[in-house]
Amino acid sequence: LHHILSHPFYVLTIVPPIHCCDYYHQYNIHASAPDSDQNMQQLLILSSILAVTVNAGGATYDLPPLPFGLSALKPMIGKKTLQIHHGKHHAKYVNTLNALVAGTSLENQSLEKIMKASYKSKPAIFNNAAQAWNHSFYWKCLKPKGGGVPDENKHAQLLEKINKSFGSYAEFRKQFAEAANTAFGSGWAWLVSDGRGNLSVMKTIGADNPLVLSGRSIPILTCDVWEHAYYLDYANLRPSYVDTFLDNLLNWDFVAENLERAVSSGRNWS
Repeated sequence: LHHILSHPFYVLTIVPPIHCCDYYHQYNIHASAPDSDQNMQQLLILSSILAVTVNAGGATYDLPPLPFGLSALKPMIGKKTLQIHHGKHHAKYVNTLNALVAGTSLENQSLEKIMKASYKSKPAIFNNAAQAWNHSFYWKCLKPKGGGVPDENKHAQLLEKINKSFGSYAEFRKQFAEAANTAFGSGWAWLVSDGRGNLSVMKTIGADNPLVLSGRSIPILTCDVWEHAYYLDYANLRPSYVDTFLDNLLNWDFVAENLERAVSSGRNWS
């Protein structure tokens, strides 16, 4: 636990004393190894266990592990960016949300219900719940060697809907990049479905997302354009980050799965 607390890229909310040694040894985290990708992932997994443990009987939202290694997206997104973005920023939203909803009527509700119940009325709770949800969704939108035009064999339905809704992939890409690059300050760009397969692009500012802005818009893709998502790798060149996201990192498999579920159910999901 000492090495978790002292690691330069890890933030852990101070909590009441608990027995951590069993978790420490279960995940085989050693004092000599916090610098490796594997052990950083183990630290992040342990953070989720600790978050659940210290909130036993209370809020139990945890930090999901990344769906890829910390170095998997290099050089497009660097290891240090992911360590800070996931291990500090995303973790902080989760820990803060747990503290804010503990002992309230929102405790143990789904993130979607918390967002909808707190939107406009409880901004601190909403911002942390929405950012926890947004980031969990964003990580799944990334993959090594992704991006470009969806594969016409693997993603036939998705490509068909893109062409029907935008006229061409090129027009979709133009509109999505424009939304991402013109979100003022910090925000998100989204590809959404209306539940019938019709697609559109939208942008949101701060923590806002389509689930609270429109009851009929189902998110199937997002790009994080908060500066902490790209500044270490691209400095102030957000358009370069957005181009890289679209051309080299976008996980069309995840987007296609989301579209299929949106069309078949017309409902949102976690």
